[in-house]
Amino acid sequence: MHFLNLKDLSKGQITELIQKAKKLKEENQYSEKLKGKFLGLIFEKASTRTRISFEVAMAQLGGIASFFPIDDLQLGRGESLEDTSRVISSMTNAIVLRTLEHETIERFSAFSSVPVINGLSDLSHPCQILADLLTFDENNGEIEGQKVAWIGDFNNVCYSYEEASKLMGFELHVASPKEFWPSEETRNKLSVTFTEEIDKALSNSSLVTTDVWVSMGKEKEKDEREKSFKEFKVTPKIMDLAKKDAIFLHCLPAIRGQEISPDMLEDERSRVWSQARNRLFVQKSLLLHLLKD
Repeated sequence: MHFLNLKDLSKGQITELIQKAKKLKEENQYSEKLKGKFLGLIFEKASTRTRISFEVAMAQLGGIASFFPIDDLQLGRGESLEDTSRVISSMTNAIVLRTLEHETIERFSAFSSVPVINGLSDLSHPCQILADLLTFDENNGEIEGQKVAWIGDFNNVCYSYEEASKLMGFELHVASPKEFWPSEETRNKLSVTFTEEIDKALSNSSLVTTDVWVSMGKEKEKDEREKSFKEFKVTPKIMDLAKKDAIFLHCLPAIRGQEISPDMLEDERSRVWSQARNRLFVQKSLLLHLLKD
């Protein structure tokens, strides 16, 4: 079983993963449940939380994780992706792939004999959403029936939120400049309400979240994006438009002064630091699901 997108899991499986992650967090102790298991990490993109959380997760479960920079593999000298997948999967128990293009993960997983986990691609970031769901559950309980407001670019993380909204039964409202909305044909396939008015997205929301305006791979659009998104900034005052018990999340890294005000991460409604730490526990839960259970 591969985990390339959130929809690779059922609602029941996601709920089970979240509850198991909560238990692992409460116990917060070393075990040998994955003793003898080996996890390979292959990243084309820079990473802080994804790499560290998977490495620490494997260590705390008694397994081993190794990071393979692209330049250190024969991929950098012309070996095909398919051949690389066959070889590495023959020696490991699972592989985390963080790529520039989602097609790379699909091609790699098609030739892998072990589970492949999406550590982020240009399409989606399912591991991040598991951490966000855990964080919401810890603070406000079931997310089913709730309203989630995404402020900013409809990027890979937001796409995974859209998948989560269908699976977990919550409303997703995206506030973004219209020129950055997906095409009408794509929007018709999405379970998302798009708006250019932040107050409409935030009204009655239980969760407010955002991401950087310029995602990795979009650097050439930096000036245009910073100009277009300048009004789509989350601040404590903007948060007042949401429910009183609403929480704020950001997948990080954040650029203070752009998508958020300099003080937003320290606001009393921010759960960003526990959200980041929760990557460790959902990663542990996911690894157990794929490798042991």
